[in-house]
Amino acid sequence: MNTDRKALWAVRQSALPTAIRSCPDCPGKRHRASGNIRVNASGKLLDVWLLLSCASCDRTSKVPVHERVHVSTLEPARLVAYEINSPAVVGELMTSASLAAKNRYRLDWTGTWELETLMPLYALDDPNPLSVQVRFELPAPVRVERLLQLGLGLSRAEVRRLVANGRIRLPFAPDVKAHQDFQLAIHGPGSVDAAEHAKSLDAPIAERTDLAGSGCRLLSLAVT
Repeated sequence: MNTDRKALWAVRQSALPTAIRSCPDCPGKRHRASGNIRVNASGKLLDVWLLLSCASCDRTSKVPVHERVHVSTLEPARLVAYEINSPAVVGELMTSASLAAKNRYRLDWTGTWELETLMPLYALDDPNPLSVQVRFELPAPVRVERLLQLGLGLSRAEVRRLVANGRIRLPFAPDVKAHQDFQLAIHGPGSVDAAEHAKSLDAPIAERTDLAGSGCRLLSLAVT
C-alpha cells in the first residue's frame, strides 16, 4: 500500500490588490491599477511612474517607480516592458510591498486570491500522515487558519481543535498571515503524542521549524 501521501495547495491570483491612499479630488481612498506605466525622458535621464485610478472619481495619480535614473541603469527589456505597459510588469509593481511602503500607501488584498487544492480526497482519519505543500502565486498575506478551512472544508473551531491536539502541524501559529511557500503536515487520530505536542508549542518558534516535517522553512510573516 502506498503510504506516501502528498498534496499541493496553490494560492492563485484572482485580482490585483487595491492601493489605499488619499485622492486629491474626492474623499475616496481606494485606487486600482489603470494598466498603464508612464515613462518620461529628459536627455539620458528617465522618470517612470505607475499610474493608478481613483475608484471613486477616476482621477489618475502617479506612483514613482524610478526617478531621474540614467537610461543605462535599466535593462533594455525592462524599459521596453515599461513603454508597452506590460501587464506582467504592471501586476508586479501593483503587488510590490516595497513600492507601497516607499510611496506611503497600503495594499488591500481583499478578493485578490483563491485556493486551488491539487490533491486527492484523502480521509482525515487515515493514520498515515499527509504532507501538504502550500505555494503562493502572489504575495498576498493570507491567514493560515483560513487556508486550512478552505483546503480541508472544516470550520474554524474544527481547525483550531486539530491544531491544538497536534493533528495539524505548522511551522508557525494558525492565526499568522503567510505570504510565501510553506509546508504543513496532517496526522491521523492516535498518531500524535498530545503532551509532547503541547510542550513544543511552548518552545521558541525557531525551535519549532520541524513541526511540518522535513524541508519546512521558517518564513517572513505578517502578524495581526
